[in-house]
Amino acid sequence: MRIFHLSDLHIGLRLYNYDLRQEQQDLLRQVVEQAQRYCPDVVVIAGDIYDKSVPSAEAVQLLNTFLTDLYDNVPNLTIMLVSGNHDSAQRIDCFRSLLARQRIHLVGMPPRTPEEYIQKVVVQDEFGVVNFYLLPFVKPFMVRGVFADTDMDGQEERELGGMSYNEALHRLMEREEMNLNQRNILVSHQFYVPAGAKPEDVQRMDSEVLTVGNVDAVGADLLLPFDYAALGHIHKPMKVEKDCWRYCGTPMPYSLSEAGQEKGIVMVDVKKKGEPLEITTIPLTPRRTVQKLKGTLEQLLKTPSDNYVSLTLTDKEDWNPVDMQEKLHLAFPHLLEITREVRFRGTPGEEFLEEIGEPEPYALFCEFCPDMSEEDKVLIQDVINKVREENL
Repeated sequence: MRIFHLSDLHIGLRLYNYDLRQEQQDLLRQVVEQAQRYCPDVVVIAGDIYDKSVPSAEAVQLLNTFLTDLYDNVPNLTIMLVSGNHDSAQRIDCFRSLLARQRIHLVGMPPRTPEEYIQKVVVQDEFGVVNFYLLPFVKPFMVRGVFADTDMDGQEERELGGMSYNEALHRLMEREEMNLNQRNILVSHQFYVPAGAKPEDVQRMDSEVLTVGNVDAVGADLLLPFDYAALGHIHKPMKVEKDCWRYCGTPMPYSLSEAGQEKGIVMVDVKKKGEPLEITTIPLTPRRTVQKLKGTLEQLLKTPSDNYVSLTLTDKEDWNPVDMQEKLHLAFPHLLEITREVRFRGTPGEEFLEEIGEPEPYALFCEFCPDMSEEDKVLIQDVINKVREENL
């Protein structure tokens, strides 16, 4: 069985106020072309289909065209999508039962009652069945009703709203009666952390929404029953402990921190149970990519580009800002930002550079209120995370 693994399309995203519709349309067309060439049996999209919970009409139309082209041009294709933290789970769930009859599985909401389980889609190939578990983005309060009538390890039932992301996801998975003799694949949009690693050690991109305190971290031991985990949420292509647990990343750079990253479709060939998977990456080439360029004004003007660029000027002398910006905008029509190296004088004849970063809101709170209790710190983290989520 051949699988195309995609995630974090973020259809409708704007990069520094530039509309990426043309780039996204072109990339999705490339996905269809590669699907026609390699004939996958299944295409999975692991969350963050849209960039906003209420997408524009143009964004919805772009997804509609993409799915229609896939469905029409690849024989017997099964398509699976789960919602991410940027999506509206209820909107993704719309027409879920109807579309499933056409082998298009859109899963927006996780289980919400004791009777509901993680959506399982069974696909057959020459070696038997492959079970796909479709798990959209989960916040603990979403699944509170699943455990409403249960307790933990014989202890008294406690307030379920206090569950962590890690606990909520593990308890959801423990309810599933999985046949480990069959091939099982997870499609999930969550922040999975390798065993023994600290969440803050996992490299995150500027285009991702980070929670204060990494409260959304989930232990990767949850992935142990699965032969492959098609993950979304992290924008950099990366593995989580094993070669078969992967974030495929965004289809193109969505921030300056992603400049230079190789983006593409992760293609997975699943064979008999127990046989190694064949995993390759099919490159995607955006019409315009993201670049970081550095040099003097004279040097930069000799290397014009139509890409989305960040420029760092190294000139020691000052330029007329209006004249300088006019020249740079002509050479770089999709200019994102212009920065200057800040030079400080040390000992005589010595200079050093200093990078000035934007302070973290939580760190500022702790700096101005050093006597906060642990309860106050947790409350401040929750408030900042809530504000960030509402401003997606």
